[in-house]
Amino acid sequence: MALIVQKYGGTSVGTVEKIQLVAEKIIETKKEGHQVVVVVSAMSGETNRLLALAKNISSSPDNRELDVLLSTGEQVTIALLSMALKEKGFDAISYTGGQISIQTDSSHSKARINNIEVGRVQRKLEDGKIVVIAGFQGVDEHGNITTLGRGGSDTTAVAMATALSAQECRIYTDVNGVYTADPRIVDDAKKLSSITYEEMLEMASLGSKVLQTRAVEFAGKYNINLRVLSSFEEGSGTLITNEEEIMEAALISGIAHNTDEAKLTVIGVPDKPGVASLILTPIAEANIEVDMIVQNVGVNNSTDFTFTVHRNDYDKAMSILKKTAKEINAADVIGDDKIVKISVVGVGMRSHAGVARTIFKVLADEKINIQMISTSEIKVSVVVDEKHLESGVRTLHMAFGLGKV
Repeated sequence: MALIVQKYGGTSVGTVEKIQLVAEKIIETKKEGHQVVVVVSAMSGETNRLLALAKNISSSPDNRELDVLLSTGEQVTIALLSMALKEKGFDAISYTGGQISIQTDSSHSKARINNIEVGRVQRKLEDGKIVVIAGFQGVDEHGNITTLGRGGSDTTAVAMATALSAQECRIYTDVNGVYTADPRIVDDAKKLSSITYEEMLEMASLGSKVLQTRAVEFAGKYNINLRVLSSFEEGSGTLITNEEEIMEAALISGIAHNTDEAKLTVIGVPDKPGVASLILTPIAEANIEVDMIVQNVGVNNSTDFTFTVHRNDYDKAMSILKKTAKEINAADVIGDDKIVKISVVGVGMRSHAGVARTIFKVLADEKINIQMISTSEIKVSVVVDEKHLESGVRTLHMAFGLGKV
């Protein structure tokens, strides 16, 4: 007998009929003799509906009250799913994040988990019950309801698996695993049977929407086996584990892309110490995350400074930069919100040379101009014009032999 944590996202529990199907999946696992803890999201569309209600009241709702409101979405799902399980003859009990004491900091709308009291859950599991927990939410030291941010239910599931020393954390979504590329772009994209935490973390941060970055970080830190499966079809999905568990790591695991990028360049920046800090400090203070950064070699005591941000932050960042440019006597600020980032990911890069050379040659042969380059130990990312997204991804996927055999 093992302890299994299962997590079902909004599309998996989007209707009463889907909740009934999820209940059947849970029962299958229970019948195998396992103890089962289930973490669920709000029904698809519910969080957006609640946000819209709040926006109708206030253009900038109080974050504490917004957390109180948004946490009700998961509360609906846990109650309905527990009812469905009981109706099918299996004893279940639902808990909100506060009821089992998922303790977080006080950062409303983006709280981080500090601790989980699992005693109550363990007792109910020992009594033979299926425990159904609201994802995405917790409670701070003052008893205030908090939420973990978009996709926070993944983090709740992994945190529960860690606290309970579960054998595996299974994330059920509307896809049946992690693919070598987006199947909507690459027809012969292949489902991976396994992938390392590092690779999944890179792919999640680079735009792959399969898993939340924080959940992967959590799993890697505490060595929890993650498995991504489909709620709607049978299959073993993709196992996300440590590198030692994978016999022979492939050179390249996948091609990821991110369409949410925008690029800003400060031209004619005085080439002197501290100028990067002067440019990026106001950006950070505005809570804008910076991704890639390139500073050109100085010529005639001036240089150009380029960085990328999320496309939603483009206008805000541009406004800040124009003010900063005047303060530091830069020549101009230009930007481009019609770019995409394409990334080649694989732990095999550590022991194989020539990956970057292949990327640059393949894209050059396709007449795709590279605007920016960023590398890590297991990743090479390039920024290109958004019109080259599909051809770039397909060409690289083919060049590294990632398609179905």
